Amino acid sequence: MILEELKLHHFRNYDDLMVKFHPGINVLIGENAQGKTNLLEAIYVLALTKSHRTANDRELITWKQHDATVAGRIRKQLGSLPLAVQFSSHGKRVRMNHLVQPRMSSYIGALNVVLFAPEDLQLVKGAPVIRRQFMDTEFSQMSNQYLFALGKYNQVLKQRNQYLKQLKYHQESDRVLLDVLSEGLAKSGGQVVALRYQLLHQLEGWAQELHEHISTRKEKLTFRYVSQVKTADDKTVPDYQQELLASYQQRADHEIELGTTLTGPHRDDVAFLVNGQNVQSFGSQGQQRTTALAVKLAEIELMKQQTNEYPLLLLDDVLSELDNDRQTHLLTAIQDKVQTFLTTTSLSGVARQLINQPAIYHIQQGQVSEEEAQ
Repeated sequence: MILEELKLHHFRNYDDLMVKFHPGINVLIGENAQGKTNLLEAIYVLALTKSHRTANDRELITWKQHDATVAGRIRKQLGSLPLAVQFSSHGKRVRMNHLVQPRMSSYIGALNVVLFAPEDLQLVKGAPVIRRQFMDTEFSQMSNQYLFALGKYNQVLKQRNQYLKQLKYHQESDRVLLDVLSEGLAKSGGQVVALRYQLLHQLEGWAQELHEHISTRKEKLTFRYVSQVKTADDKTVPDYQQELLASYQQRADHEIELGTTLTGPHRDDVAFLVNGQNVQSFGSQGQQRTTALAVKLAEIELMKQQTNEYPLLLLDDVLSELDNDRQTHLLTAIQDKVQTFLTTTSLSGVARQLINQPAIYHIQQGQVSEEEAQ
């Protein structure tokens, strides 16, 4: 999968921009606050219809403007495909092959991206919500089934939590609706848990191999899905659904008292273990960074396995956070394999030596100029 060109209109500090990219490593060089991360963000938005930096779409629109558009043309094995995401005061609209898509779920997955930024080191040592967001973002790109089940789960979860709050203050309210919502939540939640467990197991296989290589075979990385529902290889979706429903029924009084749902995928987590020890609690900073790097590189391979296309790799100033050895492993792993967009203030040291014929773009005050090849 290749992003051939990108067009921006009133997006962040870009008034109007059209830039063509190369299929290998594209290096975006510029000082801070010039727009290089905004350009990377635009590619992310083109893929996922939302930003990784803000939940407020209005912030994506240039100051004093009323709308913004991110458009691009990608090339896949089956041919070229135009994509576009438009933001306005009326919401957002997406187009694929120039046709408006009625649902975001019919658009997401057309372009896949893996983002690796300094804050992604929090994937290992940060709060559980970061790891849940990681699973939901990445697995939704790989699996329409996961995207649909997650969307349904979040919709019913919101309704159930609202009704639990209502029951908290109006004890005389009928619990029949709560039973209906619990059944619906267990149905979609069981699908989410089963797919997470399955995809994490596949991701673990790729990450183990990469981690062993980076650690020169001294360490073994394993994953554990942490849930109040017990996971196992021989469990089916109905098994998870029944266990979730039983939990909702057993804890209903306590959930009403608190006004919130206590069990389900929205409270689950992932533990990363190195040689059997939780790297979040007991790992060194080096082990945590190696784990994060292995997981991110594993995403690339799993997406290829699931979609038959390599994703785009977005590296937002991440080289400055990695030592020379980890830079070497990262750049060697992606060389001549995946189209990459790398932001940096300067290209030097290991990166300059390892990147084979990079396409270099200089960014200054929202203007992009490509450096002539040497």
